Parts: sequence; structure tokens; C-alpha cells
Amino acid sequence: MARSPALLLLLALELCEYGHGGYQMWVSFRDSSIKHPRVGQRLELQCQTSKDDTGVFWVRQDTSGTLYFIAFISSLSRTTFNGEERTSTRFEARKDGKIYQLVVKSFTPQDEGRYFCFMISNQKLYFSSGQPAFFSATTTVAHTTAAPTTQSGITQKDPCLKSPDPDTSKEEVLNHFCNILIWVPLSGACLLLLIALAITITLCQ
Repeated sequence: MARSPALLLLLALELCEYGHGGYQMWVSFRDSSIKHPRVGQRLELQCQTSKDDTGVFWVRQDTSGTLYFIAFISSLSRTTFNGEERTSTRFEARKDGKIYQLVVKSFTPQDEGRYFCFMISNQKLYFSSGQPAFFSATTTVAHTTAAPTTQSGITQKDPCLKSPDPDTSKEEVLNHFCNILIWVPLSGACLLLLIALAITITLCQ
């Protein structure tokens, strides 16, 4: 997946004022019972907004902090994926009233991260809170824990081997990192972002 849209988004976030007040946006799993996705699972996310006459962008932030553009859903339910494609082999996107849905068809390790949606209205950027989508800590441990070694038919146990503390999971670290990255007050002019958005909207229509 190309990184140029991600770099553009990062630059735009540095140049634009965060839109406080006015419109509300938040992202969640469509199935509220889901805490952690499973390998190969069809994962459905939804971005809820307080208005439905503005298109919404979906982005993913990986563990290194890089943002990846996934899709743009217009107010008329037209979708554009990375590379100006109308369809995607990995994702589905649609609009239902004030809810903009994103579906990961088969969740894999490369899909892990925090998912955000944002929109532009009245020359302001409105950014949602992030929805973390990571495999559970037990799944990670299952892939990385080595089997005990044996010598002369006797199993040698390491007394220093301990189970990971769920309170120090990587999700908390990512939450702290993303809060710093996303919610620091941003200032400056939005000229570059408006030009980029104008080009994007023109190509999408």
C-alpha cells in the first residue's frame, strides 16, 4: 500500500486546526461484543457522525505511528480506495445515513492498528477518536513462547519465566502514543490540505 496518502495526512494534521465543537465523530466495532479481532475474521467498523452531507475518510495508524489511507466515502455513498480504485480486495466501504462503515474482509497482522475517520467541514478538520484493533495478548504470547527444553529425559523449568501482565499490554502503550500524536493542539493554515482535498474530491467525482 502506497505511503504517499499517509504522508499527506500527516502533513495536513500538522498544518490544520483541529475542529472543536460543532460536529461529533466516533469510531467503534459494529459488534460491540468484540474486544480483539481474530485471524481471518470479517471485521466491521463504523464511523458515526452528527451530519450526513459530508464525505468521510478512513485511515489506519500502525504501531510505528504511520498513517495509511484506506478509503473515502462521499455523501452520495460513492467509495474510493487507495490508488483511486472503486473496489478493494481487502476492504468494503459504504454509507448508511450518518454511519460510514468500513469492513476488513479477512483480518490479518498487517491490518492491526488504530482506525480513525475524519471529515472536512467549513475549512475545519474533524477527527474521530481511534478504535484499536489488535490481536489479544494471549494470541501474541502463543506465537512467541518457546517450549521448555529437556536434558537426560528431565524437563528443565525456568523459574524466571512469568506470564505477561495484561495491564501493560501494547494497547495501552499505543493509546498513550496516539493520544500524544493526535490530540496535541494543531495550528497553522489549511491551504495545502484544501488543495489536496480539492484534487481528491475532483478525482472521486
